[in-house]
Amino acid sequence: MKFSNKILSQTITQLCLNYEVNNIVISPGSRNAPLTIGFTENHSFKNYSIVDERCAAFFALGLAQQLKEPVALVCSSGSALLNYFPAIAEAFYSDIPLIVISADRPEHLLEIGDGQTIQQENVFGNHILYNANCKEGDSFQRDNEIEINRALRIAKNQKGPVHINVPFSEPLYETVDKLQVDVSNYSEEKVEPLKEDLSEYFPIWEKAKKKLVLVGVLTPNSIQQKIIDALIEDESVIVFTETTSNLHHNDCISAIDQLIAPLEEHDFETIQPDLLLTFGGMVISKKVKSFLRNYSPKHHWHVDDKKAYDTYFALSNHVKMSPSTFLEDILSNTYKLKSDYKNTLLAIKEYRLKRHKKYLEIIPFSDFKAFSTIFKNIPSNFQLQLSNSATVRYAQLFNLESSLQVFCNRGTSGIDGSTSTAIGAAIASDLPTVFITGDLSFLYDSNALWNSYIPKNFKIIVINNGGGGIFRILPGEKNTEKFDTYFETKHSHKAKNLCEMYGINYNSTSNVKDLEERISIFFQNNDQPQLLEIFTPSKKNDQVLLDYFKFIK
Repeated sequence: MKFSNKILSQTITQLCLNYEVNNIVISPGSRNAPLTIGFTENHSFKNYSIVDERCAAFFALGLAQQLKEPVALVCSSGSALLNYFPAIAEAFYSDIPLIVISADRPEHLLEIGDGQTIQQENVFGNHILYNANCKEGDSFQRDNEIEINRALRIAKNQKGPVHINVPFSEPLYETVDKLQVDVSNYSEEKVEPLKEDLSEYFPIWEKAKKKLVLVGVLTPNSIQQKIIDALIEDESVIVFTETTSNLHHNDCISAIDQLIAPLEEHDFETIQPDLLLTFGGMVISKKVKSFLRNYSPKHHWHVDDKKAYDTYFALSNHVKMSPSTFLEDILSNTYKLKSDYKNTLLAIKEYRLKRHKKYLEIIPFSDFKAFSTIFKNIPSNFQLQLSNSATVRYAQLFNLESSLQVFCNRGTSGIDGSTSTAIGAAIASDLPTVFITGDLSFLYDSNALWNSYIPKNFKIIVINNGGGGIFRILPGEKNTEKFDTYFETKHSHKAKNLCEMYGINYNSTSNVKDLEERISIFFQNNDQPQLLEIFTPSKKNDQVLLDYFKFIK
């Protein structure tokens, strides 16, 4: 085994081994050669080479999302580092551990006009958990070790992104046969789970006759089903789940917008909760946010061992513990109330579902019809990756099969990087993966396909409505050149040529009968990655969706 002769490179690779950071995503460059040598010469690391740094960062995000452990990113100096920023922001708000290791010019070459040089220290501002700004030279070695160790510990324990900036002087490619550092004194520190005294919460829980539990993004299987079952037995509790919550029960409200969009003022007053309990990550539904901001609960408790956002302008308590532990404690120390709260909302849910089914029978081929057909045909035990904007919002209107594991980049809700994330996640997961995306999101991240790691059973469904169709449901005049260009971004591009370039099997359809025939074959074919492009009529989709909420009322 060879090592880079740079002490900083050796320090970083050995500390990564101490923390079991084994997955490394490297973007080719020269200034990062000492790091690339350090990681690729050691067989304990699994290395990936992704040219486009923005794609590389989201690819790493997908790996970390599934592995639930830190993944390292390695890049050259200059603007390469800035291309990580969208994924770093996503990791920051989604609590996903990424370790950015950026090579830099030595200090004496900064801000003198040297090539490929920017101000890299602290470049991610408020979107990073820790910055380790290393210094070159033997006299800084002890400080560098402490800083790098601290960054790795924070990434692992606090679940988020950290940045290690490492200056290297030329020459960059020299190696040695023997390790010159000993960092055995540094290792992972075990963190005990947080535990609060909940006695003050018990009487409030017992008195609240209308308890609304709203669940955002959750990792699959993070809460035992028996706990959810026990929670839902309480007549005073109704549970709203989002597609990304990965929680399932027949008495949950899993299509929030479907339930509340047609409600009127007196209905909202009736279902206004006494107590709002939230846990999980970001919530997609704008309608539930509007409801809870306008009809505030008396108490809002958010349960999370790290942070709490005052999303509904009513936050009264941040309970710093895991949701699973909190629910176990609260349910075992309180009694169930008699209440008609749950049954009132379940009756509305049943009516909405009947109208939903009827609506699907009468509408023309459209985004709505296409999504309905797709969700009915996804096989059991798949990982489902969703892109942002229209895709994840349509998914919110359907009951998905409970064995599906659902993911979406909801930290910043951007369309950038969805495909790259899905590919990284597919590599790290034992489940076959299907990624559903819109045309703009897919085209925006087309460099995601530029890697040699895509699993043969990876599947992509592109809903192509010729632009950002979701903007057509917004108020304002739609049939103008300005709208087509600056809002909907109308285009006539297809995915076919990209598929030919990257060796992906391509099929397309534009009607429901053909879609139903093709989609079963699509899921059966596993000898190479598959892409199915579904063309829908852009000028019908918005009206079909708007009419839906009127019809189900």
